[in-house]
Amino acid sequence: MSSSRSAQWHPKLATIDWLDEPIEINDESLVRRIALVRRAVFDGTDDQPLKHLGEAETCVLLKEHRDYQYSWWISDDREALRYARFQQITTRETIDLMRMAVADSEMPDRQAFELMEAMAEQGRTLQLPGSPADLRR
Repeated sequence: MSSSRSAQWHPKLATIDWLDEPIEINDESLVRRIALVRRAVFDGTDDQPLKHLGEAETCVLLKEHRDYQYSWWISDDREALRYARFQQITTRETIDLMRMAVADSEMPDRQAFELMEAMAEQGRTLQLPGSPADLRR
């Protein structure tokens, strides 16, 4: 999903200027494969053609396109992660990114912990650490 379309639900996304342009998928075989994965894996329907499209696109590109073979799938969506792991796609969750930020001294463990708690309070579904110290493991 493009950041401009996502910004309809999360207006702060409109301020992100460091993302590249969305990836355009023009290869018909990839388009067909994405449609199949969207329907079969993520229960996508014809009446909501964009629902789960991003997950399906990501899965197919990471699995089948050589330009993305070393990329990570970053998500907190349990079903998307389950399927990606089944497909042997490298996955990371928010908690993993926070652990990396703490390990690289990009963010103190307390700040990372509080940020994750705030995310959960805003309705994000994510794996939460039990304490700031858990982010140092």
